[in-house]
Amino acid sequence: MSARAQVIDMHTADVNMAEADTQPALTDGFHLVIDALKLNGITTIYGVPGIPITDLGRLAQAEGIRVISFRHEQHAGNAAAIAGFLTKKPGICLTVSAPGFLNGLTALANATTNCFPMILISGSSEREIVDLQQGDYEEMDQLAIAKPLCKAAFRVLHAADIGIGVARAIRAACSGRPGGVYLDLPAKLFAQVIDAEAGAKSLVQVIDPAPAQIPAPEAIARALAVLKGAERPLIILGKGAAYAQADAAIRELVESSGIPYVPMSMAKGLLPDTHPQSAGAARSTVLKEADVVLLIGARLNWLLSHGKGKTWGAPGSKKFIQIDIEPREMDSNVEIVAPVVGDIGSCVAALLDGMKGGWPAPPAAWTDTIKAKKDANIAKMGQRLLKNSTPMDFHGALGVLRTIIRERPDAILVNEGANTLDLARGVIDMYQPRKRLDVGTWGIMGIGMGFAVAAAVETGKPVLAVEGDSAFGFSGMEVETICRYELPVCIVVFNNNGIYRGTDVNPSGAADVAPTVFVKDARYDKMMEAFGGVGVHVTTPDALREAVNTAMDSGRPTLINAVIDPAAGTESGNIGSLNPQSTVKRK
Repeated sequence: MSARAQVIDMHTADVNMAEADTQPALTDGFHLVIDALKLNGITTIYGVPGIPITDLGRLAQAEGIRVISFRHEQHAGNAAAIAGFLTKKPGICLTVSAPGFLNGLTALANATTNCFPMILISGSSEREIVDLQQGDYEEMDQLAIAKPLCKAAFRVLHAADIGIGVARAIRAACSGRPGGVYLDLPAKLFAQVIDAEAGAKSLVQVIDPAPAQIPAPEAIARALAVLKGAERPLIILGKGAAYAQADAAIRELVESSGIPYVPMSMAKGLLPDTHPQSAGAARSTVLKEADVVLLIGARLNWLLSHGKGKTWGAPGSKKFIQIDIEPREMDSNVEIVAPVVGDIGSCVAALLDGMKGGWPAPPAAWTDTIKAKKDANIAKMGQRLLKNSTPMDFHGALGVLRTIIRERPDAILVNEGANTLDLARGVIDMYQPRKRLDVGTWGIMGIGMGFAVAAAVETGKPVLAVEGDSAFGFSGMEVETICRYELPVCIVVFNNNGIYRGTDVNPSGAADVAPTVFVKDARYDKMMEAFGGVGVHVTTPDALREAVNTAMDSGRPTLINAVIDPAAGTESGNIGSLNPQSTVKRK
């Protein structure tokens, strides 16, 4: 090349560089979504990659957000939901369009039902094609489908509106009664390019997304008056009380009042289950005999027999005081004589202020009756928990896990199943708040591995997931996710060869096994080994104890196949009354 040509090339390069320097900096929909999440303190995304959100996950990871990739969207959604419960920040689930969105929708609806703050973000097909039903790739009007199943749903069509869209989703998920929110992001949105400075200005940092809701003074006075007149008072703590993270105030209220309390399953540990005022071991007695019941973050739904029926004794024998942030919850099943509307922290603080100056202890006749019933029930159960049989029954195996949790109170217990759930709820004592995570209000199966992953990611604590073999089947493939991220999760599968039990037979006499029966003597531990984790097969309580302790000490992903007597277990567990049975014999 001549000297003249070299000079011309250098001049052209200088001009191009000068023009590049004067061009405005640009951003796009991908980066604006990430920037909006980061601005609002979102540090983790749970999801499944694919069209059109694959690059969103890659770029989010590059920008410092932890992206946990699952094998199925429902389990990613469950992880996001329980992350919301544990942190009080909305958990984020990211899915592809149409089928992936639908897979995540179960978790979104479950989050809304359980009052967990969660945002399901899904890519979607283009509006102009969807609205004319012209057959786009994974075509579906996702916004319309999501609306009835969540607290709020939004769609963003322009990059400049991403900041507002994310802000609205966060505020909707967290404010008032928390719940699930759907955020629809069409594929074209991600590639939209706008001026970077304008994009930065369009972002919104949500200020006080869940402001305190102060109860009315007259509501507090009314509640205290009813409570003070009680002869047999009872406090029921729900998972809303655990979510509120007003642990010290709730404990002070319980202890300063002297009132016995019953924790719902995910409220266990707000006060230790071994606390002298805990009436969990006398639940049937106190629900039936109490004359005034104070509900804190608990709803009178099916889990509490709707506040009526034989569970609650004679009709009209109860007065209910209820603390809830949602006014429409009051009188949903029975009359609430003293509704207290507000956030739990503010309401409990107001009750404590009103109790200053001394509060009369409940009558000794009431507390002595409860103690006697508790002692009798605990003694009766104690013998069953020491049973050292082969194969194990549920109580013998759970007795081992009860001791392990007592020795490791900081561990998080995830629990699902039928008999495995029902019995563990009563057997395993909890000692710290938000350490027990289970199927919640819907009683939904399949939460196990998603909850376990998020519990480990969000808290850094060891996780013990106690699963029925049926329940484990819903999300078992996520053991690969647990191994991939090297999470400190120990899974115990109670394997009795079937749903409820493994001894049912096909009444027709045909070769197919009964609908509730699984492969006999399945080795779930081999699944974990396939992905590089530790698999252990145990048949005795002593072997179970050794395997769980080893796993918890090591922090390595572990699955323990705990062989349970196939004849152990009852139909539908403790809610068999909800399972209709045919009494008609066909001729």
